[in-house]
Amino acid sequence: MSLTKIIIRSAAPVPRVENFKRYLFVGPHPDDIEVGAGATAAKLAASGKDVCFLICTDGRFGDEFAPEGVEGDKLAELRKNEAIASAKLLGVEDVRFLGLSDGGFYSDEELLTGLARVIGDFKPDVILTVDPDVKSECHADHLKVGRAVKSIAYFAPFSKIMAKYGAESAPVKALAFYMTARPNRFVKTGRFFKKQLEALFTCFPSQYPKENPASASVELYLKLRAREYGLRHFCSAAEGFRVLGVTHMHCLPESGE
Repeated sequence: MSLTKIIIRSAAPVPRVENFKRYLFVGPHPDDIEVGAGATAAKLAASGKDVCFLICTDGRFGDEFAPEGVEGDKLAELRKNEAIASAKLLGVEDVRFLGLSDGGFYSDEELLTGLARVIGDFKPDVILTVDPDVKSECHADHLKVGRAVKSIAYFAPFSKIMAKYGAESAPVKALAFYMTARPNRFVKTGRFFKKQLEALFTCFPSQYPKENPASASVELYLKLRAREYGLRHFCSAAEGFRVLGVTHMHCLPESGE
C-alpha cells in the first residue's frame, strides 16, 4: 500500500454503514435491494433506523416466469406489489417508485430528477445502491442507476444544484455500493439473513418461482456470499459494501481502491 493511501485511510476513515440514522436503498429493479442488501436493510429497520426503499424501474420486461397473460402494465403493477410486500417483511414501510421502464428506456435526466426529488424529500444520511464500477456488470439499468446515484449523492448537499432538479438539498454523508467486487465495510447480519431469503423467495413469485432454475442458483450464491463474509468477521453471515464518505467522493482516486 502506498504512503498516500495510508495517510488517506488514517485521516479520512471509511464510514461504518451502521453508524447513521437515515438510509435510502436504491434498486434499479424490484428485487435488487433484496439480493444485494436485504439482510442489512432488515437489520437497520429492526434497530430503529429510518429506512426507505426506492425502486427505479417497473420490471415490465421481466416476464419470463410471470403468470400467463400478465405483461406490460399488469406485470409492472404485480412487481410493484411484490416489492411492497417484500419491504414490509423486511420491516420497511416507506417504499417509493420512479416508475421508469426497465431495459434502459428512459433518459438520464428523468432518472436524475426522480432520484434528486426523493433524496431531497427523505434526506438520507446514507444512500445504498448497486455498484456501477464492477467490471463484469452489463445491465443498462444497473449501470445507469448506479452512476446517477453517484452524481446525485455528491451534489445532494448543494441547494442551488438540487434546485435545478426541483429538489431540496440533503445532508448525504456516505454512499454504499452493494453487489460490489471491492467491499471495504461489512455488516454482520446473522439472523436477518433468513429474512433476506424469505423476502426474495416468498414475495417475488413472478421472479423466483420453483420452475425458474435461477432460483436455486441465486439462493446458493447468497448463502455462499453471506457465509464467506461472515467467516471473515467471525459471525454466521454478513454483507459487504464499497463505502465512500464525503471526503472520498471527489479528487481522491486512491480512496476508491
